[in-house]
Amino acid sequence: MLEALGERLEAIFSRLNSRGRLTESDVNDVAREVRVALLEADVNLGVVKDFVAKVKDKAVGADVLASLTPAQSVIKIVRDELVTLMGGAAARLQFSDAPPSVIMLVGLQGSGKTTHAGKLGLRLKEQGRRSLLVAADVYRPAAIDQLKTLGKQIDLPVFADESRDPVGIARRAVEEARRLGISTVVIDTAGRLQIDDALMTELADIKAAVKPKEILFVADAMTGQEATNVAKGFHERLGLTGVILTKMDGDARGGAALSIYAVTGTPIKFVGVGEKLSALETFHPDRLASRILGMGDVLTLIEKTQSAYSVDQAKALEQKLRKNDFTLDDFLEQLRQVRKMGSMTEIAKMIPGMSKLIPKDAEIDESQVGRIEAIICSMTRLERRRPDVLNASRRRRIALGSGSEVSEINRLIKNFEASRTMMKQFGGSKRPRFPFGSSAR
Repeated sequence: MLEALGERLEAIFSRLNSRGRLTESDVNDVAREVRVALLEADVNLGVVKDFVAKVKDKAVGADVLASLTPAQSVIKIVRDELVTLMGGAAARLQFSDAPPSVIMLVGLQGSGKTTHAGKLGLRLKEQGRRSLLVAADVYRPAAIDQLKTLGKQIDLPVFADESRDPVGIARRAVEEARRLGISTVVIDTAGRLQIDDALMTELADIKAAVKPKEILFVADAMTGQEATNVAKGFHERLGLTGVILTKMDGDARGGAALSIYAVTGTPIKFVGVGEKLSALETFHPDRLASRILGMGDVLTLIEKTQSAYSVDQAKALEQKLRKNDFTLDDFLEQLRQVRKMGSMTEIAKMIPGMSKLIPKDAEIDESQVGRIEAIICSMTRLERRRPDVLNASRRRRIALGSGSEVSEINRLIKNFEASRTMMKQFGGSKRPRFPFGSSAR
């Protein structure tokens, strides 16, 4: 997502690094190229004009023109304006003082409303808020069954009845949630292939009946500028409070993410980043701006790590490293934890500077992780704890059992032993070591 835009901007700024000073002509050239890059990313034309004008106005200031690092100065201006363009700061969900809080999901057909009702329900559940999922899409075949299936997967109740009246279903669902003491109601509404009066009237009637605290527009990021135009139409009729952008892990050009707030004034609150029900993240404008400009995203990486590792797990691993008791079982467990964090290619790109080292369209071969797992699982408990017992016959047996070559077994053991040696150097001594064997005085 937005990689093409990031590459274009990086190329523009890299040319500035050779300049000792910036002239107004240089700024004009940069502004023109940034304008083309944003238009190619399918950003709204009006938004592009306003953005470029602001960047140009700030970039011709005396401080920037006199700077010894003009590229860094301009990059900071562009990053700050990108953050402002996308809403400035992360927007949080609002909840009613008196439960239940009602959240309506609206959008066109096929945007992912039903799936994201489940994703949102799971996210709220993880935060300690139990939700009632409401099947108010009575038109799309299997929509109700789909929501019921999602409800079972995440252990949340689903409200549905035989009525063909979405307004009545929504009203009765809120009453049921109040009776059961459920804090949040997430309503999956019907969509259309395009905006029409019948759809908008129905949604307005649901809004009047249940008075939702949040009306979230679910938009497919792959549709680019069109998502912005549709969001504007929904906002004018319903008064949206937020946006969920789906398929942000796809190859969309980014126009929706960069345009939707500027055009509607409605903040993006969540982004869908995968097919799993857990693949829903809070939208952080500052983090996305940094990733677009190749600066990485350390905060998101830290959050993903914290979700995969508990404090107890981290302490246990530290003790193993200190005692040099790190085994192939531990190595396998670490691999599995990393895989829970998502695509290894995406994780690598969150590390500052790493995006420049990974070639365009390059993907870390996830299948290699599976092969390593198969090799280790083909070992006995003794072999995993003491790789030194792996003689030639044992290695041939492991290769046969894991569908790999003996050379792969050899390479894995060599790399593991090298890693363990390095870990011993870092974790083996409690006092820091200094050059030439001396100690601090």
